[in-house]
Amino acid sequence: MNHARPSDADRVVGAARAVSGDGPVVIAVDGRAGAGKSSLAQLVAARLDDVASVHLDDLFPGWDGLAAAPALLTAQVLVPLARDEPATFRRYDWVEGAYAEAVSVPRRRFVVVEGCGCSVGIARPYADVRVWVDAAPATRMRRGLTRDGDEFGPNWQRWAEQEDALFAADRTAEHAHVVVRTDEEVA
Repeated sequence: MNHARPSDADRVVGAARAVSGDGPVVIAVDGRAGAGKSSLAQLVAARLDDVASVHLDDLFPGWDGLAAAPALLTAQVLVPLARDEPATFRRYDWVEGAYAEAVSVPRRRFVVVEGCGCSVGIARPYADVRVWVDAAPATRMRRGLTRDGDEFGPNWQRWAEQEDALFAADRTAEHAHVVVRTDEEVA
């Protein structure tokens, strides 16, 4: 089920296409678990040519690693891309509880980065278009538990507490260029 509207993706794409410069345009799709970030990021990427995608779920160092994600993303992906250098990150294997293979991020005109914390603090200056995706807490929880079931269920509250701390300290939503509400399901 898609949680984002095509018109929301169009707004993000319009903002991305308006960015000038030689480097890649980084579109950071941020928000809390279950808000609809992945759905929106997929719609945005499908509307752009010459695009690469990075999912923070591949970088988080486990269930207690949300606060570490912005620095990991910045050091391994955002800084190298800004310097026109190869960007590579280590994929976190959630089953094994350890980092696995290296993943290369191809240099493209647009890079869609999606996940909780992708526009927070140290990562913010590298995000040319910052998107905050939000939905009511009950809606987000239902979606998250439906999507990830038994794996996420026992960790929902612990992850939500990390989100509360990170996003409150950073005031992430206030720094967004585009805000998207996904409370209603889109057919």
